[in-house]
Amino acid sequence: MSRTGKKPIAVPAGVTASIEGGQLSVKGPKGTLALQLRDEISYAIEDGSILVKPANETKAARAFWGMQRTLIQNLVTGVTEGFSKKLLITGVGYRANAQGKTLKLQLGYSHDVDFPVPDGIEIKTPDNTTVEISGIDKQKVGQVAAEIRRWRKPEPYKGKGIKYDGEFVFRKEGKKK
Repeated sequence: MSRTGKKPIAVPAGVTASIEGGQLSVKGPKGTLALQLRDEISYAIEDGSILVKPANETKAARAFWGMQRTLIQNLVTGVTEGFSKKLLITGVGYRANAQGKTLKLQLGYSHDVDFPVPDGIEIKTPDNTTVEISGIDKQKVGQVAAEIRRWRKPEPYKGKGIKYDGEFVFRKEGKKK
């Protein structure tokens, strides 16, 4: 039995959820998100909450139960609060600057990296070494953050590179004579 799957998902005021055509769509103050529903799981919208239960007792139904509940919870959270990730840039001459729908990164390469910002994502640079990524789709926010980080991962000797806020970079000792 899934402990996560058993919990009902509360739908706050100002948010509407509907099931139609094999899709669950959630509409809130920040926008609309949809999720393709699985056949192994049964979904019900009752008195201000969404209930998720396995449709049958197969192994696949039990495997998808908790995950589907979490994906629906992410839809509800996204349309009400949204999601954000913060990246920190460390290194001499490394900096970032958001210009419209493009993020300009200077990461020690011979050229600047121009990262196009996808639709539904907002990128801010409060200062040269901080990048804040926000949006309503948790998967898309995480994917954009990972793609930006991939340009220069933090290295263990000097700690230079792009890291997530709160990420610990294991530091190594340099060469000895």
